[in-house]
Amino acid sequence: MMKQRLDVQSVGFVGLGNMGAPMARHLHEAGAVVTVWNRGDGPAERAVALGMRRAGSLRELGQAVGPGIIGMNLTRTEVVETVVFGAGGLAEGLVPGALLIDFGTTGVPETREFARRLADQGCGWVDAPVSGGQVGAEAGNLTIMAGGTEADFARALPVLRVVGEKVTHLGPAGSGQVTKLANQLIVAQTIDAVAQALVMAERAGVDPAKVREALRGGFAESRILDLHGDRMVRRDFAPGGRSELQLKDVRLMCDLVDDLGLDFPTLRNSLARWVEFVEERGHGDLDHSGLWRLYGG
Repeated sequence: MMKQRLDVQSVGFVGLGNMGAPMARHLHEAGAVVTVWNRGDGPAERAVALGMRRAGSLRELGQAVGPGIIGMNLTRTEVVETVVFGAGGLAEGLVPGALLIDFGTTGVPETREFARRLADQGCGWVDAPVSGGQVGAEAGNLTIMAGGTEADFARALPVLRVVGEKVTHLGPAGSGQVTKLANQLIVAQTIDAVAQALVMAERAGVDPAKVREALRGGFAESRILDLHGDRMVRRDFAPGGRSELQLKDVRLMCDLVDDLGLDFPTLRNSLARWVEFVEERGHGDLDHSGLWRLYGG
């Protein structure tokens, strides 16, 4: 599918990790004038080698983009707050009319507060967390769940369509994050279920690779059975989506359901499994499909 061109767009991008780097590259290849900032030098230097510009500071990036759009792909809520509102952060360089897009998974109440604070500066905020992992970021076909005003979403949409394939506006600020946590609730527990199923098959003397193939196309089919089940069978747990970030997302889910007065026992069990895997066994740097090791050794 032909991606939309961004020839007149001034775009900034903060956070050039496994997801952010290919997203910034797609925006550059779509014709946007892309200015980047990253904590480490290597990814920023690689972006410059591809033809992007590099800001010396977050404040400078905000000034360079002016009333344009700045995307962020950062790991944690507190990092987003520091990058935007901390000393020397983006907010100090933003001009009225600028729009920030948060592609990461960020706390819901914090997201709503960030949007309010930026609105006071005459700037917009769209929370647009993504699903599809590094594979989707590289291919430019991420699923994007967006929250924000109708006007801000309309402005963000051309950028979102460059990095994503399915883009849905869910409602006001925070709605995208709620939807992403719903996604992650399903992902976290399905990874656990697939890991248990394949270990069970192997211990019972049946080839787990054949079990995975037999289940595909049936009622248990899922992208997790397909992609992560394959990783489990091959014992390939090089990080695409790191387990420590999966645990972070499960904790955000638990915070949200607590705020809503809900009792989800399977979610609490999922939290315990991810805590054991990441913090007690020290596997936070493995891909989240590595949860297989909790059961398979």
